[in-house]
Amino acid sequence: MEPIIRVEQLRKQYKSSKRPAVDGISFEVGRGEFFAFLGPNGAGKTTTISILTTTLSKTEGTVMIAGYDVEKEAAKVRRNVGIIFQNSSLDLDLTAEENIRLHVSIYGVYAYRPFYGMMPKEYKQRIEELAAIVGIHDNLFKKVKGFSGGMKRKLEIMRSLMHKPQILFLDEPTQGLDASARQSLWAYLQKIRKEENITIFLTTHYLEEAEEADRVCMITHGKVAVLGTPEEIKHKLLGDKSMLIDAGDRKALRAELEELQVSFTEEEQCFRVRFQDKTPQSLVARLQTPLSRMEVHQQTLEEAYLSLVQQSQNDESRKGAV
Repeated sequence: MEPIIRVEQLRKQYKSSKRPAVDGISFEVGRGEFFAFLGPNGAGKTTTISILTTTLSKTEGTVMIAGYDVEKEAAKVRRNVGIIFQNSSLDLDLTAEENIRLHVSIYGVYAYRPFYGMMPKEYKQRIEELAAIVGIHDNLFKKVKGFSGGMKRKLEIMRSLMHKPQILFLDEPTQGLDASARQSLWAYLQKIRKEENITIFLTTHYLEEAEEADRVCMITHGKVAVLGTPEEIKHKLLGDKSMLIDAGDRKALRAELEELQVSFTEEEQCFRVRFQDKTPQSLVARLQTPLSRMEVHQQTLEEAYLSLVQQSQNDESRKGAV
């Protein structure tokens, strides 16, 4: 099946910089996939998204969105994408519905009419449909200035979906929201993804949000550093999973671990046991020595990301020292 996003050797060079902002990156995103695009500030994330959404021209490379070339067929690309930027673009003095009506008229989805009642039947049906999904039906005709941060984000999502895009680009969608609002917003996003069969392309600094992605791409200094499922990335950057165990008879435990040919290191107050395919429970079940401690360490995408950033910084320091 043809990927809905295809990026090949994408490069962007600004005249004001010696180093390319994006330096030959390539990746594909499948239809209906939840794809997280991560990297530190200055890595090239915003530049890449800007190119993918036709708001910035590329220097070199090929970018196809929903089967259309971003430069040769920009208008068709825009009809197939919805975008939610980090900074809100809502007019606070308008109602939620007025914001949507203005938006769809600017993008040529529907001709502008001064009153909701004058808008076509299809527009009203789409409004009702999306308002029910994102949970702002009772606030459609209220001014946005009274909305919470979470409500504003839901309205922006609704607005971006009015033209039935195939891809939703989310640039830091939960920035500035509290934990409860973030959780609520993601519940609605997952519901939308399922009901609209939409592809989600996410950038975020909240790494726990990216844990739910089908695949993750991490970039540093304009290049793809690692690409895969969250579990694949954690394994590649952090190595095997591990658990901490200890026993009153440490000598007996050490001998048993050696006999079972288990990968482990002895630390000051415990043994760190590493495992790949086997579960920690299956390893513990094979031990005869009574344990005084067992603590499974769950690796996180945030740990993998921080490891990559640190490695990248170390590489840059070594280059600077040469």
